[in-house]
Parts: sequence; C-alpha cells; structure tokens
Amino acid sequence: MALENKLNITDSAELAREEERISKKKAVELFDSKLIDTFEVGTFAGLAAIHKYLFEDIYDFAGKMRTVNIAKGNFRFAPLIYLEAALANIDEMPQSTFDEIVEKYVEMSVAHPFREGNGRSTRIWLDCIFKKELGKVVDWSKVDKEDYLLAMERSPIKDVEIKVLLKAALTDEINDRTIYMKGIDASYHYEGYNIFKTEDV
Repeated sequence: MALENKLNITDSAELAREEERISKKKAVELFDSKLIDTFEVGTFAGLAAIHKYLFEDIYDFAGKMRTVNIAKGNFRFAPLIYLEAALANIDEMPQSTFDEIVEKYVEMSVAHPFREGNGRSTRIWLDCIFKKELGKVVDWSKVDKEDYLLAMERSPIKDVEIKVLLKAALTDEINDRTIYMKGIDASYHYEGYNIFKTEDV
C-alpha cells in the first residue's frame, strides 16, 4: 500500500521510483542554486527546510513533523509524545567536533522526525554540519551500504562503528556535486516502516 501522495500513485514500487527520481532532481537544484547554504545548520528547522524542498512535489507532509509512531523491524523510533522534546534537545547538542556531529546525527536518526524521506534529508543535513564546522563532507561512495545500515542500527547503543565508517570517508571536496549526490542514493535508507498506535508503545 503506497503512502498518500500528490502524484496519486497507488503502487508502492512505482511511488518509490518516482520519489527517488524527483528527490534527486530537487537535490541537484538545492545544491546548484546554493539555496542549501541559506538553511540553518544543525537544527530541526534546517532539516525540515531540506526535507520540504526534496519532497514538496510528492507529499503534503514535506517538512512537517510526523503524526504517527513508526518502527523498522524491532526498532521503534522516538515515540510521538516525546518527539518535539527530542528535537529541541538535538537542536541544543554541540556540533564543533567530529564526535559531537556524529552523535547529533545518530540522535536525529533515532528521532526520525518525518513520515518518509528521513535518511536522504538527514544525510544532507549531516554534510551541512560537517561542511560548516570542519570544512569536510562525507564521500558516501566510500561507505559500504550494508556496513552503514548495520552501524546505524546499532548506533543508539554503540556509536563507535558509525564514527569509524564516516571518519574514513571524510573528504575536503565540499563543493563537488557528485560527492554530494552520493548521499541521496536511496539504497542507503531503510525500507518498509511499520506504523503502530501510541498505545502499542
């Protein structure tokens, strides 16, 4: 069953293809127009602006905090009742060192503030923080996808793996569009969320 969308697509596989095509096109526009450089760095407001730009042609909820609880497999992302407080806390987290930036990224991934499109938006958001604070970005082509997904799954308990993976992939090619676009590759994001009611928490 496909998510409700502005394209009136009812097949989830077709929606996934269109979503990837449109969000990649929008991501290029965001980069080439330098609009990305005008967004707040390291805040939920900045992340919401990225998400809205990427997905506004597809979903009504683009840039808006989710209104459902979601899980992936056995992992439940931040419950709705705590989501706003979690995002306020993330805004306050420091971001001046590599470790601080990755810890902030892990917390935002656990918060998973949007109904769909979290991975792509949050990886761009992460690169914006790295770019501003360290003059670096992640070359996602150097990050093994399986290793990344496993490390992200384990990161709320232990963030060493994700730190090692990302540190090894840092580059100072901060204005390279090809490197920037690698982070939007859909195969880095989680497939198949489950929605559950608040009383299931």
